[in-house]
Amino acid sequence: MNTAVQKNAAGAMPARAPAAAGKLINIDNGGTLTDICVIDGAQVYRTKTITTPYDLSKCLLDGLSKVSAQIYGEEDIQALLLSTEYIRYSTTQGTNALVERKGPRLGLILGGTLAAEAIRKAEDGGLFDAIVGERITVLDAKLEGEALDTAVTRAVTQLASSGANRIVVACGGARRNVLENDLKHTLLRKFPQHLLGAVPVLYSHEVVEDGDDVRRAWTALLNAFLHPAMERFLYSAERKLRDYKTRNPLLIFRNDGYSARVAKTIAIKTYSSGPRGGAEGARALAAHYGFKHLLSMDVGGTTTDILEVQDGQVRVDSRGQVEGVTTSFPLSAVVSVGVGGSSIIKVGGGKAVSVGPESVGGAPGPACFGLGGTLATITDAVLVRGLLDPATYFGGQLKIDAARARAAIEEHVAKPLGIDVDAAAEAMIEAWVAKIAAALKAQATIGDDTVLAAFGGAGPLLACRVAAAAGIRSIIVPALAPVFSAFGIGFSDVGHEYELPLPKADAKSFEAVRDQLVERARRGMFAEGAELDDCSLQFTLKVGGEEDRALGAEPSWPADVSAKSRIVLSLLAVKPITHAQLKGGFGKTRAVAKAAGSRTVAGAELPLFRVAHLAGGASGEGPAVIEDDFFTALLDGGWRFEVNEAHDVLLTRT
Repeated sequence: MNTAVQKNAAGAMPARAPAAAGKLINIDNGGTLTDICVIDGAQVYRTKTITTPYDLSKCLLDGLSKVSAQIYGEEDIQALLLSTEYIRYSTTQGTNALVERKGPRLGLILGGTLAAEAIRKAEDGGLFDAIVGERITVLDAKLEGEALDTAVTRAVTQLASSGANRIVVACGGARRNVLENDLKHTLLRKFPQHLLGAVPVLYSHEVVEDGDDVRRAWTALLNAFLHPAMERFLYSAERKLRDYKTRNPLLIFRNDGYSARVAKTIAIKTYSSGPRGGAEGARALAAHYGFKHLLSMDVGGTTTDILEVQDGQVRVDSRGQVEGVTTSFPLSAVVSVGVGGSSIIKVGGGKAVSVGPESVGGAPGPACFGLGGTLATITDAVLVRGLLDPATYFGGQLKIDAARARAAIEEHVAKPLGIDVDAAAEAMIEAWVAKIAAALKAQATIGDDTVLAAFGGAGPLLACRVAAAAGIRSIIVPALAPVFSAFGIGFSDVGHEYELPLPKADAKSFEAVRDQLVERARRGMFAEGAELDDCSLQFTLKVGGEEDRALGAEPSWPADVSAKSRIVLSLLAVKPITHAQLKGGFGKTRAVAKAAGSRTVAGAELPLFRVAHLAGGASGEGPAVIEDDFFTALLDGGWRFEVNEAHDVLLTRT
C-alpha cells in the first residue's frame, strides 16, 4: 500500500476564508454518543447526547435543542438554525452498516476482462460472501451486439430473481468505460428507471476513474452497499432541518477532509469520516503549538481511533482500505482498535482479562448507566475505583450507579479471577491501558518529540498511564477534547474532485480534458453556492493508476509522460469557508493551580482541579484528578499539568 501525506485535506493550496456571516454547527454522530459543537466567532458551545440508533434524527434534534438552551437560556432550535451559516455533519452509520453487514443484497455483473475470481481474491474476510454471495454473473467477453444485449438483460432478470435489490456493473480491460456505457444504454431501454420496482443499476466508472479494475469494482460495490442507509438518513435529516428554515443545505463532512451537500456526496466518502474530523483537528493543533510529531487517540464508546501527524501533515494511505479491501480513494491512515469506554471487559481462557472488541454502546450502555446493561466496562471500573463522581459525570446529566458497576465487575471479572472487586477493577484498567498503548506503538515510531493528543469522551481518562506504557512523555488534552472530532470538522472547506481519462497521452487531449474539468467544476461549485473564481484549484495527473503528479492551478502537459501511459486528469476545487480558530500557548506558568476540592481514588485522597475554574498559566503536580463537564483525567504521580488561556491542558512527565 502506498502511503502519502497531505498538507491540507487533499493537497490543494489553501485560499483565504471569508469572514463568518453566522454561526457554524459541527455534528459528529457516533455509535454511542453524538457530539455537537457550535462556533460563534470566538465563542464555542458544545454538548453531547446519547445516539438513538432507532431514529438518528432524534439524537440530532436532541443535541441541537440542548446546545440552543446553552446559547439562548431556553431551547430554541429555530433561532439557532436561522442564525447559522453552515451545518457540517459526520456520521459513523455507514461504517456501522458495513461492520454489521446491514445493507442491500447486491448483484454483480462483470464484463470485459474482469474475472470473478480476481474480485474474490481481493479480500479474505468474507465480505464478498456477505454482500454479494452467489449473486454474480460474468458476461462472455466475445459477445457483442444483440447477443450481448440479450445476455445482460437475462443477467439482470436472474440477479433480481435471486434477491438482488441493487446491481453493480464492472468491466475490465482497455475498453472498460465504453463497454459499461453500452450496457447502460441497453439496460435503460430494457428496464426504464421510472417504473415501479426498477432495480437500481450502478456502473463502476461513474464512481471513480481507476485503471485497476479489481480495485475500481470493489469501490463501486462498497459504495452501492453503503448508499441506501446513508441516503435514507441524510435526506431525512435534511428535510427535518428545512422545517426549521435553515439558511443553507446540510453539508456532509467526508473522509477526504472536505464537506459537500448531501446531493453531491457519494456514500463511500462517508466511511470513517468521524476519525477524519479528529485528524483535521489534530493537524490544526500540531500547527498551532508547533508539535513536530503528534499521535492522537480518540477514545469513544466503542473504538479508539489512532492517527499520526508528522511535520504538520496528516498521514494518508493513497489507496485506503475498507474492511481489508483496497479501494480507489485515499483515506487517512487511522487505526481503529476495538477498545473504548463502553467496550466489554471479561475474563477469557487462561484467566486473561480481555477488552472488546464487543461494546455495549450507548444503549444499554455500561452497567453503571442503569439502562439495562449488566456487562462490565472500563467506565464501571474507574467508577468503582473512585475516579468518576456520579454527581458530575456527563455534566451531571447522566446519573451513574456504583452498586450496579460493582455487581457487573464481581460477576464477570472478580469471580472468574478469584479476587475482590477492587482488585478486579485494577486488572481491568491495566488490560484496557495495555491494549491502547500497544496500538500506539504499532502505529508509529515514538521519539522524544512525540506528543500524544488525548480526546474523545474517554481519551483523557487514563492518558497518563497509556502514555507511560507507550513511552510518551507529553500529552495535550484540548479544551474541547470531549467533542474534538466535531470541532475538527470546523477546519474543513467545501470541496469536490472531478476527473476524466485522457483519450490519448498527448498535449491536445490534455488541454481538451482540462477544459472539460474546469467547466464541470464551475457547474458543480455553483450548485454549492460558489463561483469558481472564489475557489482554489489543484490539478493532478494520475499516471498508470498509481503515480500522482501535482500540476498546480494552471497546468500544462508534462513532456516526459509516455505516450503509452493510461492518464487520468483530476481537478480539486475548494470553496473556503470560515474555520474555527485556536489560541493560547504554553511555557508561561504564572501560578500554582488551586484545587476545587478532592476525590478519593483507589483509597487515596487526591486534589481535584476543575479546568473551567483555572486561569491561564496555572499549573500543578500529580497525583491529582483533572475534570471538565464531559471528561475526567487521572494525573498520576510524576506528571505535572499546565493550563493555558484557551483551557487546553499540557501534561508532562517529570
